[in-house]
Amino acid sequence: MKKFDITALGEILIDMTYAGKSESGQTLFEQNPGGAPANVLSAASRLGGRCAFIGKVGKDMHGEFLVNVLKNEGISTEGTLTDDKYFTTLAFVNLDEKGERSFSFARKPGADIQLCEAEIRFDIIDESKIFHVGSLSLTDEPARSATLKALSHAKEKGLIISYDPNYRAPLWESEAKAIEGMKSILCYVDIIKISDEETKLLTGFKDEVEASEALIEMGIKTVIVTLGEKGAVVRNKDGYVYSAAQKVTAVDTTGAGDAFMGGFLYKVAQSGKREFTLDEIKTFADFANKVAGYSVQKRGAINAMPSIDKVEN
Repeated sequence: MKKFDITALGEILIDMTYAGKSESGQTLFEQNPGGAPANVLSAASRLGGRCAFIGKVGKDMHGEFLVNVLKNEGISTEGTLTDDKYFTTLAFVNLDEKGERSFSFARKPGADIQLCEAEIRFDIIDESKIFHVGSLSLTDEPARSATLKALSHAKEKGLIISYDPNYRAPLWESEAKAIEGMKSILCYVDIIKISDEETKLLTGFKDEVEASEALIEMGIKTVIVTLGEKGAVVRNKDGYVYSAAQKVTAVDTTGAGDAFMGGFLYKVAQSGKREFTLDEIKTFADFANKVAGYSVQKRGAINAMPSIDKVEN
């Protein structure tokens, strides 16, 4: 039996989230743990999944805080490193009246993109069912090469590989470089989740159905396109189907896609299978939409992930 259901490699950082105004009228930001791969693991761990994180933080107050968050979430930090040469990455997240986000990053460079090939705990990957990555570890060296090496190793070892491109324009040199980088690892991927903002970037198609079909034709087995309050479309070689979102009042959409992915991958791991029918991935997506529905009703990302009891009831 594998030790871990899901291991993720990539960024864990601080989401400095808009928290209103001070008495003197100055903008307040709230320190929240974040980073898409870490968010996915937190969602899965709270549901009962066994998870591990491979990445790097700075040897500073934020890095110490983040490592403790992972530990408190029940996520293994055996593969999580601290570096005294680089500061933990900060993402300033502004929210509009609908809870939608805009981003500004302090990452020139941040510790998360300083992970080297030699620092990867390949033994942790070997003991995992699913290996999950995003695209932000592909923006700069040495993390780009480390990510590619880890993906190659995971593929060799027969893990299910999942991917969330998670496009953040300010972190790429240009849109063209982002497209090139995000598409560079599709050859490794078994399960992909993209948002409706990323369909055209990765496939050339804006329409979610056409985009999902294009990704299947690239060899990916399971494709998920999340559509915000409209839910998601899921597709495999047998066709596609829509999964409805929960009808809730959103307070903060930060991490909603990660909550969905955590819920989906939790179900994949629990199934013990590698191949899925369309009905099965629809069931996984319905569950994942419940997880995401809970997450948007609270502030922050990791802090907002629900337990299995809340989702099932």
